[in-house]
Amino acid sequence: MSTGRLHSIGTPLMWVGFIALVLVFLALDLGVFNRKTREISPLRAATWSGIWILLSACFGTGIALAHGPHVALEFASGYVLEKALAVDNLFVIALLFDHFRVERRYQHRVLYWGILGALITRGAFIGVGTALIARFSWVLYAFGALLVVAGVHVALKHEEEARPEGLVVRLVRRIVPVTRRAAGAAFWVIERHHLKATPLVLALITIEVSDVVFAVDSIPAVFAVTRDPFIVFSSNICAVLGMRSLYFLLAHVIDRFYYLKFGLAAVLCFVGLRLLLAHVVEVPILISLGIIVLLVGTSMAFSWLEARAHPGRHVPPRRTATH
Repeated sequence: MSTGRLHSIGTPLMWVGFIALVLVFLALDLGVFNRKTREISPLRAATWSGIWILLSACFGTGIALAHGPHVALEFASGYVLEKALAVDNLFVIALLFDHFRVERRYQHRVLYWGILGALITRGAFIGVGTALIARFSWVLYAFGALLVVAGVHVALKHEEEARPEGLVVRLVRRIVPVTRRAAGAAFWVIERHHLKATPLVLALITIEVSDVVFAVDSIPAVFAVTRDPFIVFSSNICAVLGMRSLYFLLAHVIDRFYYLKFGLAAVLCFVGLRLLLAHVVEVPILISLGIIVLLVGTSMAFSWLEARAHPGRHVPPRRTATH
């Protein structure tokens, strides 16, 4: 994998078709299959997670048939990498829902709009990253260094309850009046002839900001396995589309992934070093994919064994997300 010019399989028609397909699936998701406000059961979450994975696999198969197995492996590597890094974001989302006391039956609505916003911001990030790489080749080495530093930071950070009531939320409260209690699934209500935001708006905004922070790591990581802007974008978006179902599937056990942060830290360091040493050693894409899966899988396996051996040891106290 060279650090030279960017080459893309994406034609204008492919870009428009892929984005249109994503919008259709999102419309069907909320407008048809999940119109009712209800709590998402683990079985339903597992079913939808399987559907999103199947759709991504079909897309990857289409890439393989049209452009060969190497490009398809790049797509698969980007998809698995983004999916793995998204798990860390799910822990933050769980804390945010807990902090703002968002009931489980309303969480899928907040995540729907959160993911829609994430698609837009990540598209912008990928566009900026592509432009920078095309003009300044040294940016790839900056990405590599950023990923190694991020990996070390993830490994050393302490697991403690975050305080989502930060600068962004305080700023929103100063600009927009916010109700003290939620109003069902509504984001906005009229109260005493004034338009006010509900806590769902605060949860949504904070989730969007947290996703931007995570994208700073995940976008450069995908550039480490492929330089094709279309593959970077499509693999990223396919992984993000299934994040909501993955959240409801793992929400009850996410706190037990104690060793996952070490696996993700190792993945970030690996892809960062892959970028930094690209001119020295060439790591085949299939080996890279295998290493990523091995690191994440091993950390999750050790977490599962730890949870069975010492149940509750690493699970912090949580409030119930009710009013």
